[in-house]
Amino acid sequence: MTAPRDKFGRPVVVVTGMGIMTSLGAGKADNWAKLVAGESGIRTITRFPVDGLKTTMAGTVDFVSVDPFSSTGLSERMAEMVTQEALEQAGIGANADFPGPLFLAVAPVEVEWPQRRELGRAVGKLDFTYDDLLRISGGGKYSAYHHRFMFGSVAAHLAETFGTKGSPISLSTACASGATSIQLGVEAIRRGETDAALCVATDGTVNPEALVRFSLLSALSTQNDPPQAASRPFSKNRDGFVMAEGAGALVLESYEAATARGAKILGVIAGCGELTDSFHRTRSSPDGKPIIGCMNKTLADAGMTPDQIDHINAHGTATPENDKMEYNTTSAVFGDLVSKIPVTSNKSMVGHTISAAGAVEAIFSLLTLEHQRIPPTINYETPDPTILFDVVGNKARDARVTAVMSNSFGFGGQNASLILTREPA
Repeated sequence: MTAPRDKFGRPVVVVTGMGIMTSLGAGKADNWAKLVAGESGIRTITRFPVDGLKTTMAGTVDFVSVDPFSSTGLSERMAEMVTQEALEQAGIGANADFPGPLFLAVAPVEVEWPQRRELGRAVGKLDFTYDDLLRISGGGKYSAYHHRFMFGSVAAHLAETFGTKGSPISLSTACASGATSIQLGVEAIRRGETDAALCVATDGTVNPEALVRFSLLSALSTQNDPPQAASRPFSKNRDGFVMAEGAGALVLESYEAATARGAKILGVIAGCGELTDSFHRTRSSPDGKPIIGCMNKTLADAGMTPDQIDHINAHGTATPENDKMEYNTTSAVFGDLVSKIPVTSNKSMVGHTISAAGAVEAIFSLLTLEHQRIPPTINYETPDPTILFDVVGNKARDARVTAVMSNSFGFGGQNASLILTREPA
C-alpha cells in the first residue's frame, strides 16, 4: 500500500484490528473456521421456556455468563470481549487509552418482562416511570438500575474501560446499525477530526418478548426442526429470519497514522453510504429506490463501478420479501453482472444479529479478502427461480476477491452499505 489519500483527496481509512463473537463462538479464528466449513450456530433455545412459541430456535450466545435480570448485560459483555480482541490485534493494547472516539451500535434498551417484574417489586408498582427508576437508583440494593436501563450505558462502560476520547456515540438504525457505526468512524477520520476510531456493534436481545414481537410481524422462520436448517436465504422455501446474538469491533485508522506506528493493515474501508425512507415501520419502499440509491452512493463514495466488485456479502435475511427485494434492487445497480458476482449470506449460519449484523458481516468480508475464500450460504437446496444470484451454495468457494460490497437493509427502510478492499483504490 502506498496511497495515503484516496482519489478524492481524503485520508484512506484502514482496518488494523477486528474482534468478533457470534453463535459460532468467540474470536476470529473459531468463527472463520466454522463459517467456511458451513457450520450453523442456530439451535433450539434452552435459555428460557419456549412452550407456546411459534419459533423455538435462535443463534444464541450461551457461552457468556451474565446477570439474567440485566437488559444490557450480554450486549455489554460481548462488546467488551470483541473490543479487547480488536485492540490486541491492532497492537494498541486493551488496557491503553484508545486515541479516538467510540461509535457503538446497540439495540434500543427496553425493559422486558423478567426485569419489569423485578423493578415492579422494587418500586412497589408494575406501571413504573423513569422517575421511579431514578428514585431507586440513588444507592443500596437497587443502585445499579439506573445504569442498567440507560440506552448509553454500554457505550459509557466501553469508554471508561478502554479510554476512548470524546463523548461516546450510541446509535440504533435497526439492522443497519453495525454498518452505520463503521460509516461514522470512516467519516470522522476523513474529516480530519481523529486519526483513529473504535467502531463496535453488539446485540444480545434474544428473549421471549422479542420473539413474540417479531413473530407477530410474520418475520421469523418457524422451521424449527432441525434448527440448523431454518435460515434459508434465497431459497424458494425460505420463510423468515432467525434471531441471533453477536458482536463485532473494528479499529479504524488513517493510513498515515497506521503506517507511522508500524501497524499491520487488514483492509480498507473504501466506500460507505446510506439512504433511508419513511415508507413503513418494517417494510422497504416497493420501488426499491432507497436501497438502489444506497448501493449507488456507496459505489460513488468509493469511486468505483459495479464491475470492480468481486463479491457481494448480502443482507440475505431469508424473509420472502427481503430476499426478492434485495435481488431486484441489486439487479438495478449491477445489471447483467448480477448473475455473475458471487453472493453469499452469513445469516444462513449465524442468524440475524440485528444491531450487530453490519459489523459482524463487515468482519467476515475482511476475512474473505484475507483468505481469498467466500463462505457458503448453507441450506441452499431449493433455489428460488426468480432470484438469479450466483449464490455460493452450501460449500465455500475459492475466488480472487479484491473488493466486497457488504449490504445491510434494515426495518423502516434504514439502509447502509460498505465497500471493503484489500488495498486503496
